[in-house]
Amino acid sequence: MSTLFSKIIDGQIPGRFVWKDDTCVGFLSIGPLSDGHTLVVPREEVDEFTDASPELLTHLTLVAQKIGQSQKRVFGAQRAGLMIAGFEVPHLHVHVWPTNSLADFDLSNAADDPDPQAMDNNAQKLRDGLIADGHGAFVPEA
Repeated sequence: MSTLFSKIIDGQIPGRFVWKDDTCVGFLSIGPLSDGHTLVVPREEVDEFTDASPELLTHLTLVAQKIGQSQKRVFGAQRAGLMIAGFEVPHLHVHVWPTNSLADFDLSNAADDPDPQAMDNNAQKLRDGLIADGHGAFVPEA
């Protein structure tokens, strides 16, 4: 059965993509902890990180690192947060977001109804940042 994330990856459900490669995609979370909160999701349907191959986990982490580096600069954050929770959707995904505090790691503080125009603007800012950081080959058009 296709997961929600597979439907987003396949274009059946809209997503604000900031990264696409043959192994994974990155798109903004619909419940962001902060501006630019991105989910890095493998194209392969893997339920949780303990089921993933070491190669897949390595790739997801490296992509999350690149996105986090751009997020810090673009959104003026001290750090990039990284979390694998695995309860929201049964499809492995890595949360990466700009953060200034350990308090920003509480998923119960995620925005319930973020402004769509602000989300579009955040996605474009992050795409522009990734391009400026030399990752343009993986940045899709809006």
